[in-house]
Amino acid sequence: MAPLLKEQGYVESVLDRNRAIDMPTSHHVESRSTTIDSTISRPGAVRINVQGAFIVDDDATTPQPIEDAGVLHDSRDIRLPHHTAVVSHVAVDIGGSLAKLVYFSREPASKELGGRLNFLKFETDNVEQCLEFINQLKTKQQKLNGSKPGELCVMATGGGAYKYYDRMKEVLGVEVLREDEMECLIIGLDFFITEIPTEVFTYCDLDPTHFVEARADVYPYLLVNIGSGVSMIKVSGPKQYQRIGGTSLGGGTLWGLLSLLTGARTFDEMLAMAEKGDNAAVDMLVGDIYGTDYGKIGLKSSTIASSFGKVFKMKRQAESDAEDGGGLVNGDRAQVDGVAGDKHGFRPEDISRSLLYAISNNIGQIAYLQSEKHDLEHIYFGGSFIRGHRQTMNTLSYAIRFWSEGKKKAYFLRHEGYLGAVGAFLKRQPRNWGRRNSFEEHTS
Repeated sequence: MAPLLKEQGYVESVLDRNRAIDMPTSHHVESRSTTIDSTISRPGAVRINVQGAFIVDDDATTPQPIEDAGVLHDSRDIRLPHHTAVVSHVAVDIGGSLAKLVYFSREPASKELGGRLNFLKFETDNVEQCLEFINQLKTKQQKLNGSKPGELCVMATGGGAYKYYDRMKEVLGVEVLREDEMECLIIGLDFFITEIPTEVFTYCDLDPTHFVEARADVYPYLLVNIGSGVSMIKVSGPKQYQRIGGTSLGGGTLWGLLSLLTGARTFDEMLAMAEKGDNAAVDMLVGDIYGTDYGKIGLKSSTIASSFGKVFKMKRQAESDAEDGGGLVNGDRAQVDGVAGDKHGFRPEDISRSLLYAISNNIGQIAYLQSEKHDLEHIYFGGSFIRGHRQTMNTLSYAIRFWSEGKKKAYFLRHEGYLGAVGAFLKRQPRNWGRRNSFEEHTS
């Protein structure tokens, strides 16, 4: 059997891997290779060569068709140095809050072979902006990847693939194929776990980013996909999956409540505020109740006993003090409703951190319970809620370690928000092209 990784740490290509597998005749191998490697007219039906694939850190050199404040181009593109065939499809995963786009392009102003996968996201409320971006890709496709504008195909997944299907067809004027959301999530995660070096990692305060080597023996595992809501999926093998649970308290909950409680307008602003906050200002901690740790049951004094547990008591005290001082008239609450710096006020930063912890802790505990119920050792967290935010990852990691008594770990991905989009992108490939030693017969 071919090794999982070459000595240089690169993943072997599908064709190279399958030369290690017994084939009936050399003629059969040659005809199969010719079919896959040749440039074909059917949009997107092409093998992606992942040999030597690696993540390009902080290098946004891929040309962007349009420039707009609402477009976030993730600079962690995936370089595919050995892919030479034409790619004439893009993939979009339209969720309740964000639309995630993946497309292939050649290297800009370079004579090098290969190209890269590009990752962008838009707020779903600005889905028209996303469609305009795809339109720009269509007109510049010859330069980007060598195909013809009329050949573009859009692989769409997520709820928006159905909600905005007619609009996509109308605006883009190209073939739009809708793919199952759960299946795309699994295909995308499998690809990242098995094929991309330095993609999967664990996180904790003492060892912030510890990369996990790409591997083939991934099943079974639990995927916790945190978007607007949360889905928990047991994956037993390729295309063998079951949604075993979830919760409505997800990224949409954080976004919605903080938009009511703070002045933040975007999710990234909310995460930035949480970074500066102190949850102890609003949460009731074990130390607030016992005055110290509760060591007998393993609870530190800093453990949250009740999220937002201090708010009512502090607010009532603030109102009482204001009334005694003549500061409240006819129920006027202007001086106690969270003015930063007020003795009894609640800072938006503290509120943001408290709510982030509350939601993350809840997700982490439910994920652990599901992993125990279904006997799953590996727990992968994906979805745009995480965004590489250290407090979120640390909270989820701590929850898994605490409840499992250190026996289990939380695994994260550098492209955690693009699982569905990448899965949809790969759906346009010959079957199982990205699976080690699983090359199957493919006919056009």
